[in-house]
Amino acid sequence: MLTFGIMTLNMESENAYINELANRAELLGMEVFRFIPSDINPHDLHVKGRRFDSKSNSWVPCQASVPTIIYDRCFYGEDEHSKLCLPIVTWLKSRNDITFLGYGLPNKFELYQALKTTALSSYLPSTQAVSDVESVLKELTLKKKIILKPINGSQGYGIYYLKKNEKTIHVKTEKQKRIISRIFPNEARLIQWLTLLLKQRHYLLQPYLELSNKEHKPFDIRILLQKNELGTWGEQGRGIRIGTTGGILSNLAAGGSVINFKEWLVSLPPAKAEYIRQELTYILNCLPTTLESAFMPLFEIGVDIGVAKDGSIWILDINSKPGRKVLLSTNPELQESLYTKPLLYGKYLSETDQTERKVYYEKTLSH
Repeated sequence: MLTFGIMTLNMESENAYINELANRAELLGMEVFRFIPSDINPHDLHVKGRRFDSKSNSWVPCQASVPTIIYDRCFYGEDEHSKLCLPIVTWLKSRNDITFLGYGLPNKFELYQALKTTALSSYLPSTQAVSDVESVLKELTLKKKIILKPINGSQGYGIYYLKKNEKTIHVKTEKQKRIISRIFPNEARLIQWLTLLLKQRHYLLQPYLELSNKEHKPFDIRILLQKNELGTWGEQGRGIRIGTTGGILSNLAAGGSVINFKEWLVSLPPAKAEYIRQELTYILNCLPTTLESAFMPLFEIGVDIGVAKDGSIWILDINSKPGRKVLLSTNPELQESLYTKPLLYGKYLSETDQTERKVYYEKTLSH
């Protein structure tokens, strides 16, 4: 029986999702084994983990060889355990005897650099890496409104909106589902704050885009793309994420809500709806092949698309380890497909010669 490995940074991560996968594995002739990278013994490639027992519907602690098919659901932070696991995962991804469903994407700036010379460049907000206060002040003076994002950020964490008024500077962020706003009376105070912020992590700077609806709530379109049991890309579904009034994020982690995409689209003027539909089709047709020509193979992509008040369409974020909350909330009929797709693609990989796949994509491994 094929062992389908699921790798996370802790045994409680994404329990609901992983349990649903495990419940469906046996019918497909597979068993699920979940483990943590830091528990691998590098000498004999054995690892302590948990095997799903379908009879008792529970996870049983056991030791086994590292599975040859691995679904990577590791979300890295700045903590010591993340730093310990990263090189272990990179080592696993470099091995020819282990195949990953997807090999991940690099940080947001490397991603931007790779896409800005492609057919998708016009959909990318102008992006620059910033490490010094002077470059932030220069762009703020020039554009009046800017956004700062962590290069390695996820779920909207650590994003700041800066607006330069005649005498003051307004800074806004969202933490624990609350909007936190601060007014700096002068540039000197702002410089003090920025100096501390840029010491903590690496940031990207982008122009502020007017991506809110009539109720002044930020919103975007979340789309999930995945490969099927034949290794072909396809769209699983899409939904609309809406943030809080006056906020800057539509992420569910920041307290956002979701609505059905089709219902949203029919509420628009027909010409605008058709334009958005055509633009999305073009982006989604280009994106997977463009990414895989630049980076290692992928299994799934979460794409966040913004629609600005002037009608322009923007690729806001691309995630190689997307969540499923938006689709499960707006398209519950997709539940079975969402929980079986990873297993079916894993089975496809196990039955295909992976040598060509690994050699063809012999590029820098990233996360």
